[in-house]
Amino acid sequence: MHFDTFSDFLAMGGYATYVWGAFGATFLSLFWILFSSLGKRRQLLKEIEQKMAREERIKKAKTMENTL
Repeated sequence: MHFDTFSDFLAMGGYATYVWGAFGATFLSLFWILFSSLGKRRQLLKEIEQKMAREERIKKAKTMENTL
């Protein structure tokens, strides 16, 4: 599709509302997925770190029991 002016490009042949709305919805969805994934990743890493620390405490407690 060939546009003579920039305003013709923005108007998208009369379909600007649909075209730019679709672009907006797509990018909004992509950003939502990105930030949601980053948040879940951070939460998962925190949970793993807590579980590892708990296992280490349990291991130390068992070795302390054997010294009594």
